Amino acid sequence: MNLLSPPTHASYLLGTLRPGQREISEWQGGMLAVSAVPGAGKSHGMAVGAAIAIAREKLHQQRQLVVVTYSRSAAANIKVRIRQYLREMGLPRNGFSVQTLHSLALKIATSHPTAGLAWRSENLMSEHEQRRLWVTCVKEWARSHPDLLEQLIQGGDTSPFSDVEHEGRKSALLTDILVKLAQTVISSARSMALTPHELRQLSQQLRPTEPYPFLEIGADLLELYQHHLAQRERIDYDEMILAAVQLLESDRQCRQEWQQRVYAVFEDEAQDSTPLQSRLLRLLAEDNITGQVNFVRVGDPNQAINSTFTAADPLFFNEFCDECAQQQAFYKMTQAGRSTPLVIMAANFLVCWVNHEHSRQGQELPFRNQAIQTVSPTDPQPGANPPRWGEGVEIARPATIFETVRELAARISQVLADHPEASIAVLVRTNRQGEFLADLLRSPASFRIDTDLAAQGVPILDVSGIERQSQVPKELLDILYFLHHPYSPEAVKAALTVLQERKRIPPQNLDRLAAQPEVFLYPGPLDPPAEEPVLKARHLCQRLLKARLELSLFPLITYCAQELGYEAAELATTDRLICHLAQQEPTQLWERIHPRWQELVAADRFNAVEIEDLHSRLVRSGQVTIMTMHRAKGLDWDAVFVPFLEARTLPGESWVAANAKFLSPEVDFTDVVRSQLRAYGHRQPVPNWQAAYQKAKEAKVAEEYRLLYVAMTRAKRLLWLAAAHQAPFNWQNFNWRGSYQLQDSSPCPFLPALEQKLKKYAKTATPGDR
Repeated sequence: MNLLSPPTHASYLLGTLRPGQREISEWQGGMLAVSAVPGAGKSHGMAVGAAIAIAREKLHQQRQLVVVTYSRSAAANIKVRIRQYLREMGLPRNGFSVQTLHSLALKIATSHPTAGLAWRSENLMSEHEQRRLWVTCVKEWARSHPDLLEQLIQGGDTSPFSDVEHEGRKSALLTDILVKLAQTVISSARSMALTPHELRQLSQQLRPTEPYPFLEIGADLLELYQHHLAQRERIDYDEMILAAVQLLESDRQCRQEWQQRVYAVFEDEAQDSTPLQSRLLRLLAEDNITGQVNFVRVGDPNQAINSTFTAADPLFFNEFCDECAQQQAFYKMTQAGRSTPLVIMAANFLVCWVNHEHSRQGQELPFRNQAIQTVSPTDPQPGANPPRWGEGVEIARPATIFETVRELAARISQVLADHPEASIAVLVRTNRQGEFLADLLRSPASFRIDTDLAAQGVPILDVSGIERQSQVPKELLDILYFLHHPYSPEAVKAALTVLQERKRIPPQNLDRLAAQPEVFLYPGPLDPPAEEPVLKARHLCQRLLKARLELSLFPLITYCAQELGYEAAELATTDRLICHLAQQEPTQLWERIHPRWQELVAADRFNAVEIEDLHSRLVRSGQVTIMTMHRAKGLDWDAVFVPFLEARTLPGESWVAANAKFLSPEVDFTDVVRSQLRAYGHRQPVPNWQAAYQKAKEAKVAEEYRLLYVAMTRAKRLLWLAAAHQAPFNWQNFNWRGSYQLQDSSPCPFLPALEQKLKKYAKTATPGDR
């Protein structure tokens, strides 16, 4: 290979690579697929390979290597790495671009006058607007098809039912069932570039065997949706990609211009790509003279966790891997230094056990057969495959979910006592479980939990707050409400909670302070002297109250943000909040602004300014981060706790929503349609509704186990798993602060198997095993 100058720097970079990473750096054209296990360092491998390709081909601004990712944070990370490696080699930091798939598609779709989309680039629809448009399409369809709507309302019933029941079913169809159908069909069909006409043809093939013509209804909804997009001069993410593909395929000159600019395409997280996205990247990666496709795709099909609610599917990346394997251009990146060997053993056992269970039942295998391996002793990664903490992998079987939290809190306290700088995450299946967990950990006395992490100074970050866009509006609202109601115990407790979580005051019993606000804020001469933590809290609150007397409302908000120690992004978000409030209500009167501010917080639609490094905030040492398993992908912590692994939670049970049981008490027809379109996308025979639903249930179980695999492989030194003997039947409706009833629950079927595996491992392990 004709490598770069100075060669010493290139040699150094090549020396940091493992098998799989090295093949990317040695790539010199054509297609290449790399399947990378968790913690294998695929970002490092891609960045080094990209830097070497840029140097070898002498790429520049007019001919670039394009790196495509699926999130802005990932794009920023790999861009920094490539620039660093080019700098180390003494080369200009250009010749490449790193973009998200959607930003690339938008750039292509709006780049040519023939696209007809330049004037629409600023009219990108939000998710909220999309949902409203789905509802609009459903209502229009219902007005145009009253007879078919009545057929759906009748459902599977042969006997008459009341007018009240009739209206209830109609409402369920128009506000929920058909809206979900619209979302599923529109997303899936457009990811495969299916037209409404093609959907109707597919529906006609199946119609004689189907109880309801949902594919035909989906075709109507897709047609209405596309009509409204054009009429309103709007564009959504799917249409951006579709428009980019159509432009490149139909306009030869435009295609050649883009292909001349692009030397090759490197795609990260390729397991999350849809067929249409892959089609776009292939078009860009094709050499306009030789026809060779310079396309490098790196991903992990075992971490594909989005296919049950997006058009992505790991089978698409697996098919690309198999295609490359026939050309001897497929490699595995299996060495990973992230986790202690026992965690790796547990994750590998999950892959083998789940595949065996599915194979035994004649089902599609959820996992690609690739095992994570520890790195070699000479690996340059510092601290690779670290020693385990405790047992390395620990399984708890508490009596109830409340006992789960009690044991979890005690174990976290013990970990932090032994390792104060540890990074800790609690990964849950749903946001509702996260809310339950955060509530109990923040109010341990209310639930008879012995360990008070907050009193020990341990911050608890519930990431669902970040996912709802920003904590800033609510935190500032709590502070400002206290400043206007300083003698309200609830207002004092809320403000002190914000100050303590922000580490502006020492940990202490906030309920005691809030119980007598006047004594806490302005004690009399006969009141007992306060301890140091109370004095610090008092002085800060008095300072805030003094500022309220001296400042008008908007400057007061800024002052409070500074007192909370907000970082740059949070201060910028505060400024945005003030601008928003000023537009809604120009006066600076609290009585007029407070109701609008409350509505803003309740709506959860305020967009934060994304400046801060969110990654570092989520993995901060000494903190307990609570987030969903889905959100945890791409992150890692020293200790990972995965509670609530009851079978009803994971892999879960198939169920039909109560408001849809009139269609069928046992079949969710949205899942049927998604499964049928999935088969069509893979060029497989399209199954009838019974077979399609069975496939849908199997696919859901497979994805749930892949989600568990992602959660387990986030742990470096300790993995703690728990399943309670009693848990709620339905977490979504579970009211732990009111009346509730727990039911007997069996554990996730994998847990007993893992327990047996760990027992055998303990018997055979030698004292030197880590």
